[in-house]
This record gives sequence, C-alpha cells and structure tokens, in this order.
Amino acid sequence: MRSLILLVLSLIPLAFSSGVSALDRSLFSDIPSGRYQHLFRIDGSNTIGAEMAPALAEAWLTRHGASQLNRVPLAENEVRITGYLDSIGSHVIVDIAAHGSGTGFSALAKGLTDIAAASRPVKPKEASQITRADLTTSDSEHIVGIDGLAIIVDPTNPVNALSVESLRAIFSGQITNWSELGGADVPVSIFARDGKSGTWDSFKHMVLGKTPLADGALRFESNNALSDRVSGVRGAIGFVGLPAVRQSKLIAVSAGDVAALAPDRLTVATEDYALSRRLYMYTAGVPENRYVKDFLAFVASEGQEQVAETGFISQDVAAVRPDNVASLPDTIRSRLDGAYRLSVNFRFNESSARLDNKAQRDVDRLLTYLKKHPDAEVMLFGYASESDDLNRAQLLSKHRAMAVSRALKQADFYANEVDGFGAEAPLARIEGNDGRQKNSRVEVWLRAPQAIAEAL
Repeated sequence: MRSLILLVLSLIPLAFSSGVSALDRSLFSDIPSGRYQHLFRIDGSNTIGAEMAPALAEAWLTRHGASQLNRVPLAENEVRITGYLDSIGSHVIVDIAAHGSGTGFSALAKGLTDIAAASRPVKPKEASQITRADLTTSDSEHIVGIDGLAIIVDPTNPVNALSVESLRAIFSGQITNWSELGGADVPVSIFARDGKSGTWDSFKHMVLGKTPLADGALRFESNNALSDRVSGVRGAIGFVGLPAVRQSKLIAVSAGDVAALAPDRLTVATEDYALSRRLYMYTAGVPENRYVKDFLAFVASEGQEQVAETGFISQDVAAVRPDNVASLPDTIRSRLDGAYRLSVNFRFNESSARLDNKAQRDVDRLLTYLKKHPDAEVMLFGYASESDDLNRAQLLSKHRAMAVSRALKQADFYANEVDGFGAEAPLARIEGNDGRQKNSRVEVWLRAPQAIAEAL
C-alpha cells in the first residue's frame, strides 16, 4: 500500500507542473517532443489582427503553460506567435495575417487558413464560396468583441458631434469646408481605410451606402497610421477602430434625428452607438482542429480580458449608470428609478423574436453575472422598430422580452419584470434593415439592494 501511495504522489507533479492540468496536457499530446508544431492560422481583419489576435493567442498559450513567448514579424501586417510548452518539450506556432476581412474569407474558402477574422458579417457571396459549412450559424460565427467605429478629426477642430447624414456628405465630397458645419473656415481633408479593410466595409455600409467615397481621399491599410495622419493635419477627418483614436479627437455621432452618442463602455457594448459593430472569427462549421476549438472557447470566456486590454469592448456583463435616462419617455423613465443598466442588449434574427447568435451566448454571460447578485431585481424591457401597425410593434417588443425571459427560465432564473415598449426610445432612424435591427432589442436593467449597489 505504501508503495502505491508513493507512486501516486510521484505522478502529481507531472499533471500539475508549470500550472498545466492533465486536460491541458492532453490537448497537445500528439506533438512530438523537440519539434516546432504549427497549431493554426488566422487571416483577415487588420482591426483584429493588429493587436487583439496576437494578444489572445499569447494569453491562450500562457493559459496552457507556454513560456518563451515571442512575436516574430513575417511581413507587413503579418506576425508569428511562438511559445515553448515545457510539459512536452516542444515549440508551438500560431500565424496571424491581417490584410483585411475579405482576405480572411478568401483564405478560408481555399482552405489556406483555420480562422477568418472579420470586422463585419460575412457577405452572402463569401458564404456561398464555402460549401462545406453554413457560416451564418453559431457553429461557424464566433463574436469575439464589440468595436465602435470611431470618427476622428484633428485635435484643434471645434466640432464635437455629427450626424450620419453629415458624415456621408463629408466623405463623399459634398461638404468641403468645416465652416459648412459650424466649424472654422478650413478645407476638409479626408482619410479612409483601404478597400480590403473590414473597417472600410463597415464604414461604407453604415455611412456611405451607395454614395461613392470622394476621389481625393487618401487610403491606409493600417488604423494607427491613419489616426496619426489625421491628428497632424488641420481639417482632417477619418475613421478607425476604437482602440486607434490615439492623439486624434473623437466625435459623437447620431443616426438621424436621435441624440448623438459618443462611443464608450456602455454605448458600444449594447450596440446603442450609431457606428458600433461586432468583431468576428469565422470557422467552416465546428472546428475539426482541436486547438482552434479550444482557442475559440477561451476567446469567448477568459479571453474577453484581453479583448478589453487591447482597447475593444468585451462581452462580459457589467452594471452601468447610463447618462441618458432623463431623456427617455416618461413611461420608461418612471420604471427606472435607482436602476442600473447592464452592458448587454439582446438582439434577434430579422423581423422575429428568435435570439441571434450573439444573444444565444449572451444568455450564459448574463446568468453568470446574475448568480453573483442573487438579491437584485432584474427587468427585461423589449423594443421594436417603427411600424405602421403600432399594435404589432408593441406585441413584438413584449414577445422579445419574453423570449429572453424563457431562455433564463431554462436555468431556473426568473426576471422580476418583463415588458415591451413598442417603438419608443429609438436608437436610429429607420433607413433599411440596419435601423430596424438596432431598434429591435431587449435591454436588461437591474435594481440592486444598497449593499450591492455600493459594490457595483
């Protein structure tokens, strides 16, 4: 018996050395000792690939006990992450190429990459080229964080807010001097991302639509390079991902005749901000590569810390005191006395009360948060887009709130209030599907006991 105990004790260090569990060890069990093993490759968005993807890869490798981490530049906007796994005595590699969202989908279709990083949803034409999987399902579409498309000007510009319509006029060349917008008598200089960029695709989709970009606009492959140019040119304006504002001045944006909002922790996380966007990683269905599968699970959970540290907005739920309660209609404001807004909005498949891919995962995030505050009162308030049939809008908004409530009930959690406010408190003017999708939502509000409120 004594010899058996000694044998068991001798095996314990093997399972837990370097902070690596037996489960972690099994993930890399097929890698030969003393070899360099390529684990997976990420292609696509510069917004994701410049800083977030390398940080996530490094954090994931560290989580599995890797040491001697290095970022090795391979070419412009391409980097190799290397690390050493002490548990198996081998080096491992993750390659990242960040040349634009479109390049990621092209590489995925050709089988040249494992993950397509994108700062916009996959286009139907791109999805049709990948016949082995449906890229619109939750098996293929993985939301890794939220970004606010930042409108930036040079720091001396006195203009603080612009509407989407004004932005369209500026970037198309219809407005050529800041004096036309209440600013100084200074010519407008336009800076834009290049045509391969998901940031450009998002801007074109959310701002320009079918209106062409002004011929004189200067184009950049890098967010940081564009921002640095804007901050140094009087009269300049451009757009970048939120972490790349740097020394430039950030502008608040309104969608139509609703109030202008600046991108911040709450407005971007809830996608209330007019130019908020989701950041994606796409796989061709459930990943066959077990390293990719484990990496994406990490990104959706612990990796949200790296998402936030690189300047984007994580999907972790937090309670926030919103600034706009006083501007809400009386019917809504009267229900929110002393309440906090949670940094998550549930959204739905088009014209339905079915939770979209992000919302399905957000149910678990919300439950994780609520379990930490079991004494708090939770309110689910649904909204719909404007409709000629106000009764339908009211009914649909209530059904959406009930859909979230049902999802929580499956985990034996019951909301205190579930209601719908129809088309009240719109976030955007109805212009095509984007406005409808943004206005169609369920907000989560929390009224906490004083002791909890003081801790929030």
